[in-house]
Amino acid sequence: MSRAEVRALGWDECDVIIVSGDAYVDHPSFGSAVIVRVLLDAGYRVGVIAQPDWKVRDDFERLGRPRLFFGVTAGNVDSMLSSYSPGMSARKRDDYSPGGRPRLRPYRATTVYCNRLRESFHDVPLVIGGIEASLRRLAHYDYWDDAVRGSILTDTRADVLTYGMAELQVVEIAHRLETGDELDGIRGTCVMRRDAPDALVLPGLDEVRTDRRKFNEAFSLWAGESDSSKGRVVAQRHGDRYVVQYPIREPMSKDQLDRIYDLPYSRVAHPSYKEPVPALETVKFSITSHRGCLGSCTFCSLRAHQGRLIQWRSEASIVREARAIARMPGFKGHITDVGGPTANMYAASCAKMRSGSTCGDRECTWPVKCPNLEIDYERELAVLDAVARVPGVKKVSIGTGIRHDLIQGSAGKRYLEQLCGHHVSGQLRVAPEHVSGRVLDAMRKAGHRTYVEFRERFREASNRAGKKQYLIPYFISGHPGATLEDAVELAEYLVRGERFFIRQVQQFTPLPMTAAGAAYHTGQDPFTGRALHVARDPGEQKLQRALLQLQVEANYRLALAELERLDRADLARRVRLLRPMLARAWERARQRVSP
Repeated sequence: MSRAEVRALGWDECDVIIVSGDAYVDHPSFGSAVIVRVLLDAGYRVGVIAQPDWKVRDDFERLGRPRLFFGVTAGNVDSMLSSYSPGMSARKRDDYSPGGRPRLRPYRATTVYCNRLRESFHDVPLVIGGIEASLRRLAHYDYWDDAVRGSILTDTRADVLTYGMAELQVVEIAHRLETGDELDGIRGTCVMRRDAPDALVLPGLDEVRTDRRKFNEAFSLWAGESDSSKGRVVAQRHGDRYVVQYPIREPMSKDQLDRIYDLPYSRVAHPSYKEPVPALETVKFSITSHRGCLGSCTFCSLRAHQGRLIQWRSEASIVREARAIARMPGFKGHITDVGGPTANMYAASCAKMRSGSTCGDRECTWPVKCPNLEIDYERELAVLDAVARVPGVKKVSIGTGIRHDLIQGSAGKRYLEQLCGHHVSGQLRVAPEHVSGRVLDAMRKAGHRTYVEFRERFREASNRAGKKQYLIPYFISGHPGATLEDAVELAEYLVRGERFFIRQVQQFTPLPMTAAGAAYHTGQDPFTGRALHVARDPGEQKLQRALLQLQVEANYRLALAELERLDRADLARRVRLLRPMLARAWERARQRVSP
């Protein structure tokens, strides 16, 4: 990260320099660290410029000119999402910065960094990647501008964009630059070209900016090509050029994934930092066991970024990482997570997936679990047991949460019993998201009855294990399709049905290149054309959010005032009927915190 460190390694220059919006943490949960380690393993000399001061050029010149390319990423989170709350308030904390300090990265960090680099190194190739670039690779709706923006390639003037988990792409790019080959035709990348190759041509930028039907047409056509074996090249006109997206990469083999996670990560932040990086504290003693997501959730960016196929590590590799963690200073015996986007998708597959493909006409988990989908509960339990037997490990938890709708049958019952008996650390995260059938349908989530039944099975399994454990459910307010009636229905369920109150509420944010983001922009389901109610008014957004936390007096008053302003006395009456239960809850809360 400094010229002194470059000299100490005996290097006269770096082959690749990574510029990141995150503090540099050498842990496999941080994308920049993985890319750095993979390039080092391939024999390249890599430098890192973490959170440069974008207001001056000097910070971008601190390591000099790389021999091959600059790799630019906003970090683990989209820079606009990390800067603003869903209600458009500036965030007061950035967990990926030392001490959690905010505003150490600019808005639209990938673009700002690239433009700064072009000022100093106009002829050095720029390669962009990470979640911000990945989800902005084609024309997309941008919530923060409330407008359709073109591909981030046009703003950054980058030579190539890598999308998804880009370890294989960056190594191939480095090889091609070293041998003088063109950066064209690499799977898992996008480039700008003067002409459209043999490709599926989407409605162009000018069309999707002015016609919302064309926007949804482009989105649904693009989404239909997200298959590594059948996906075609996709092109979209931007002015006098085309953005060309090459098909997603083939899934990694187990050996390839093992090699990436077996690299010698130090699992600590760079020693130059005087304050801890909060994001590291939550994952320091965790293990990533797999990638990808079988879910169909419309609001989530995981599927567009990591892909639909599950790629998993071997038990031996996971155990090796557990042994490395057990030797770390400060480790007290608790592996806080062994999982991925969803813990119980480890080793999930079917005959078609094993051939490297997916179904184009059906989903794996919605409206119900596909009968051909194989959830390997026993293999996951074997991994958890193997990690628990590592010397120095006292407990292994599932911290990332599970898909409750996938736990079915007698094998699922045994899995839940083992989970509740050994691998829940007091709380288990699940994501029912809502209670309204029409909202869940718009989200492509399982019906509410599935969650209610699982909640009872979880309580029974916890009781049999002799443990007092709790489900931590996640609910979303303001998703496209959610009306005020739906929001009040959810509020009634939380107060009367669950009799607990949510401390944190997820207000819907329309993320770029997600189905829900397209629905928010167009007011229609992008796949079916069905009209959906969209809570665009900031007052309604705030109201739907407040209804999920009526135990807060200010929210209760706001809900009544807003419902009356909207001439919804019928809904205000239903909220007032909850007052006795809320009053008892407020009193219990006061007693708990009183001296």
